[in-house]
Amino acid sequence: MPKVGFVSLGCPKALVDSERILSRLRAEGYAVSPSYAAADLVVVNTCGFIDSAVEESLEAIGEALAENGRVIVTGCLGAKGDIVRKTHPKVLAVTGPHAADEVMQAVHAHLRRPHDPYTDLVPPQGVRLTPAHYAYLKISEGCNHRCTFCIIPSMRGDLVSRPIGEVMQEAENLAKAGVKEILVISQDTSAYGVDIRYRTGFWQGRPLKTRMTELVRALCELGCTAGDLWVRLHYVYPYPHVDEVIALMAEGRLLPYLDVPFQHASPRILKLMKRPASGEINLERIRAWRAICPEITIRSTFIAGFPGETETEFAQMLDFLEEAELDRVGCFAYSPVEGAKANALPDPVPEVVREERRARFMAVQEKISRRRLKRKVGKALKVLVDAVDKDGALARSAVDAPEIDGLVIIADGKKLKPGDWATVKIERADAHDLWGRLAA
Repeated sequence: MPKVGFVSLGCPKALVDSERILSRLRAEGYAVSPSYAAADLVVVNTCGFIDSAVEESLEAIGEALAENGRVIVTGCLGAKGDIVRKTHPKVLAVTGPHAADEVMQAVHAHLRRPHDPYTDLVPPQGVRLTPAHYAYLKISEGCNHRCTFCIIPSMRGDLVSRPIGEVMQEAENLAKAGVKEILVISQDTSAYGVDIRYRTGFWQGRPLKTRMTELVRALCELGCTAGDLWVRLHYVYPYPHVDEVIALMAEGRLLPYLDVPFQHASPRILKLMKRPASGEINLERIRAWRAICPEITIRSTFIAGFPGETETEFAQMLDFLEEAELDRVGCFAYSPVEGAKANALPDPVPEVVREERRARFMAVQEKISRRRLKRKVGKALKVLVDAVDKDGALARSAVDAPEIDGLVIIADGKKLKPGDWATVKIERADAHDLWGRLAA
């Protein structure tokens, strides 16, 4: 059986692309090799969003070439012109993102195709790179926004929504396979269906509009029939119709967690970024969401040192942070990604100032996070276990998305298993994590 090695870099959306390619490889009878040495060729799924990601991807390609010699490159870096070919001319083929067909064609061209497809080797939920108890559900590709700091539309194209029946069938397969948390992802989850004017699709023989609200309601319904199932929303732009899903959170049907990339608070900077809404409108929305669902957890990302950002405008962002009291926040110092239109804006902020502002921002957020997590001490939280070792168990509560948020450390959780549900009495908190013991 021919063996293919696989290296997957980048965001969860790229991870889903990798899962689809691996599913196709297994369906056609290829084995997946855990090492370079045992592989007949290697596929590297790259990231090309920021300079550090480009460097990491090029290093990964170089390592695969050195260790194996036969390499196919796919992913976002492949969409950035011929940078891969110039750096590594010996690669067998280069494709862009979400290009499973092109990757398979390249594999067929350089590695014999097994005579039988061996479709029985592929489970209904496909091959997953995540642990068995959670999975990402990508509902669309691309983005219609033209944020000046972002080059993703140039790599992944405009918004293309997946048929809602196909999305729901994938979610149903995941639930049947024992997945306990589905993380809904896309470049702009709120815009799901815009490109096809919210066309009506079908799931389980009934009509269903291709729209975020209807999709989320169907996922909640799936959770009711599948038992315990967390549904977590990521990359949600703060459009007015987002209010419709907050009510589902208040009813306990949808995980009260919203990942909204606000990016800044200054109206002028947001306009330069070509981002929707202003800081004041976003504060109003946050207050409205909390009025409907007081337990909602809001995570966001911001950019410090955007070209032209003054000290006063940076202070506006800090004021927004203090007033909004977001639960989980990340901040990036502006990175002049090649091809981003923001690079041409006047008055670029020096790198040392960008980094200093990012550090000040995160220091403010650390105090806020510490204060908000301290409120959970003494409470009993439902958690999902991710890992267990000799020191106890590592789990996550409703406020924690995997790999980007905090953890709940269970000191007496050695007998638990990954994928278990547990109830934990919280005893201690810091700025990021919680510690506790199993509730009696």
